[in-house]
Amino acid sequence: MLRIGFALLGLLVSSLCFATQSASMSLLDNRFRVDPSIEQITFVIYRAENSVPVVLVRPDGRKYYSHRHPDNVRWYQESAMDIISIEKPMPGPWQAVGKVTPKNKIKLISHLKLSSDVLPERLFQDEQIKFTARLTSDDKPLLLRDFLDRVKLKVTFTKFVENEESLIKEARPVPIEIGEFADDGIDLDEKAGDGVFTVKLPITPAPGKYRVRITSGNGVFLRAQEQEVLVYPNPITLTFIQSRQEQQSHQVIFTGEQGMIEPGSLAAHIEHTDAQGVTIAVEGAAASAESMNVELAIPYSGVIGEYSWQGEAYATELGSGRELMFPLSEHTYSVVKDIDLAETRRLQEQEREKQAKLLAEKRIAEAREAQRKKSMLIIAIGNVVVVILGLVIWFVMRKLKAKRAAIPEMQLEMPKK
Repeated sequence: MLRIGFALLGLLVSSLCFATQSASMSLLDNRFRVDPSIEQITFVIYRAENSVPVVLVRPDGRKYYSHRHPDNVRWYQESAMDIISIEKPMPGPWQAVGKVTPKNKIKLISHLKLSSDVLPERLFQDEQIKFTARLTSDDKPLLLRDFLDRVKLKVTFTKFVENEESLIKEARPVPIEIGEFADDGIDLDEKAGDGVFTVKLPITPAPGKYRVRITSGNGVFLRAQEQEVLVYPNPITLTFIQSRQEQQSHQVIFTGEQGMIEPGSLAAHIEHTDAQGVTIAVEGAAASAESMNVELAIPYSGVIGEYSWQGEAYATELGSGRELMFPLSEHTYSVVKDIDLAETRRLQEQEREKQAKLLAEKRIAEAREAQRKKSMLIIAIGNVVVVILGLVIWFVMRKLKAKRAAIPEMQLEMPKK
């Protein structure tokens, strides 16, 4: 269940003293008085185009700036507007200093609340749901377009972790943003500016348990709404059978999971685009109350090219009776020329022979290269041996010559007569 403990917009006025009414006051000389009973006040200031943000002056003379203010102040600025929210403001006269236009005014709103649809506790991956949030004042729709146009609400899924707040920031799971609310009258939003925000919510996260939060992307909300949900695997399987024959259609088969999908509730719609860009719609439903399948036939076309199809599958959840809708992402397939098996085999055999010939030539070249390297190695070794033998012989001869030169010539002494 959603813990609706907040509902105070950071950039809208919430006043406990105005229990049954809303008020609007023009500022006299850019001054206004805050009553002691006001717990939170938000005001919008229009100023000259491209002028700098105003400076807020408290009753005691302390100044607040858009770039420097305490934590109880939230400041949203545009080129010609400031929207400022203050929690527990100091009672007394305040002043806004700047190039303020005559449009400047302050709006006090009582009992401002944010409420939203309650998500089913069991969701299915890939399904899409319409999800709505509402802003009310005194239980009546809030119709202030200046504020509604600037409220940015988003839905995030965060993997469920026990005692998440006790973990360090780096260890906490990262939120996944899956949708952003809009009150613009476009798509699923029924009427612009009626205080009702609608989002087409795609359940993209993987199966598991999650914390779902509604938060403000621009700091409008002070606190987030939260709910725990379980995401289950997609209960509908999809099979595409492509035809290769002109007399036989392509088939798209949808099958519901037993125990998850109510028998007989399955239906589907697809839009098929052919190679010429022509789109046709094909749809169908379960053939009987017990059926868990839907088969759609796409006419076969022999035109060569790229084809695509997309659409939606519908079903009812067994047990809860909740209606389910699953968008189908774009699928593509191709139609190509018929394959000539005999020619294909001939080409394959030709390629095989070519590869075998190349392999044989490569092996012969490698053998020749190895033999050449071996011969060069033998020649190199022989040359080295010859050089070494030459050096040895030269060294030995030199030693012998030196030895002979060192022996003195023998003198023969003749006997004296």
